[in-house]
Amino acid sequence: MTRLTIRRPDDWHVHLRDGAALQSLVPHTAARFARALVMPNLKPPLTTAAQTLAYRERILAALPEGALFRPLMTLYLTDQTPPDEIERAHASGVILGCKLYPAGATTHSDAGVTDLGRLDATLARMSELGMVLQVHGEVTDPDVDIFEREARFIERVLEPLIARFPRLKVVFEHVTSHIGVEFVRSARTGVAATITPQHLLLDRNAMFQGGLRPHLYCLPVLKRESDRRALLEAATAGDARFFLGTDSAPHARHTKEAACGCAGIFSAHAGIELYAEAFDAAGALARLQGFASEAGADFYGLPRNEDTLTLVREPWSVPATVPLGAGELVPLRAGERLAWRLVGR
Repeated sequence: MTRLTIRRPDDWHVHLRDGAALQSLVPHTAARFARALVMPNLKPPLTTAAQTLAYRERILAALPEGALFRPLMTLYLTDQTPPDEIERAHASGVILGCKLYPAGATTHSDAGVTDLGRLDATLARMSELGMVLQVHGEVTDPDVDIFEREARFIERVLEPLIARFPRLKVVFEHVTSHIGVEFVRSARTGVAATITPQHLLLDRNAMFQGGLRPHLYCLPVLKRESDRRALLEAATAGDARFFLGTDSAPHARHTKEAACGCAGIFSAHAGIELYAEAFDAAGALARLQGFASEAGADFYGLPRNEDTLTLVREPWSVPATVPLGAGELVPLRAGERLAWRLVGR
């Protein structure tokens, strides 16, 4: 196959930042995806519906002329998020759920949840309204090995949560391990997961190939090769519980190449092309549309997109850097060749 046309995809997990950075970033996502679920971990975080809707207006204002793109939003959960804020978010029609960041788990998560037990009334209201809980699935206990944090989160937090709220819809964001894959497969109806391009294409050895590679550091971190293979099999098997979420997370170059570098990989510049490469390598291009364009929309109860997107098998070089406001960032596969190129919609 040298040409692939699919239903236009959606990105169910993306970071667009704000201000000058937002202006630089929105065009990458809007060129490829019809919709994207935009993360709320700005600084300060988007903890109210009013803040979230104001941010959405800034995203719309940053769109290139003629862009056909709809930003969808999620609220940032804290220990104090009240049930009536969930009602205001739901009434907006564009805030689809709430993001659970365990406090300290990742970038700008210090205001996140420290005790999920404080939110029973809030989670119950989400369940009643059909709002989706998007979960960053890692414990933050410093005694837990960083490569085991996902597994411990499943045991300590996620399994009890979905048992306590049997109608709550939950997305296990950026699942990274074979344990996470098996959890989703065995879980009750209403539990799904997103998978990033980096976790499909790379294992943890890539971070140390020829030296320390800070631009491949993300949270959750890349895992073992056996985990990568489990993720690839889940993504390409046609299982509707797994769908596309890039977790494209931009950071200025100097904040990655630092003594204490930021976690996050920027992939929006090739947000669908990278997935095509992974699916092609697995001999599963025919299933890319289901993963990228159908399963996520179905889970969130939204109509599938009617327009299309076309890729061709034509190698192109990823630029060494991408503008980020007045600065620059280093994208995934910088300076390398990608096999699939976007040609239009």
